[in-house]
Amino acid sequence: MLAAALLMHFAHAASDLSLESADAVNEGELRFLETPPAKPLHHHQNRIRIDADSLASGWVGLYQCHDRLDAVPLLQITFREGYVRDLKIDLARGIGHAWVEGASVQLRNVEPGARLCLSAQTRALRNTGNGYFSLFSGPYMRKFLDGYYPMRVTLEVDYPAESLQLIDVSPAPQAGLSFDERPGNIRLETLFEGELRLLLQFERR
Repeated sequence: MLAAALLMHFAHAASDLSLESADAVNEGELRFLETPPAKPLHHHQNRIRIDADSLASGWVGLYQCHDRLDAVPLLQITFREGYVRDLKIDLARGIGHAWVEGASVQLRNVEPGARLCLSAQTRALRNTGNGYFSLFSGPYMRKFLDGYYPMRVTLEVDYPAESLQLIDVSPAPQAGLSFDERPGNIRLETLFEGELRLLLQFERR
């Protein structure tokens, strides 16, 4: 499973989040947004590559970027233990210090508009039997203290079109969640608040 939990620690300094209206806080229920908030959002981008080896091992390639990170003293991006390997930071801009710690990336002194890119191998593809495969991605969340704030997620998946065909996406495309597919590539764009878990199901050709 790909985890994308951003846990922001208030510590001693004020953050951009503390200036957002309390009405913007969501207590966890998933809600898609048709119209983006006026304030620029944290944009989480995942690119996943499924290859022939993935069908046997379950491991997929991941390249992940975060744009417009919130200005906070401490932030961590967490992955599920045992489901990530070769985790490394490729770019950190506007961040005082960034380092890999176990199955997480730790950030200190994040400035407004900071950007982070990382890469890894993740065990996100599951063989469910009878020629079917499921790709799990999430949970995505922008969490601060006890609430959730709006965020934007782009998920792009490259897969071997000669071996797999997409048969289902959950949640289904709707206002606030768009979906585009062409042979060997899937792209989802969404605006939401709360916790988002994505599931893509494939069938072997």
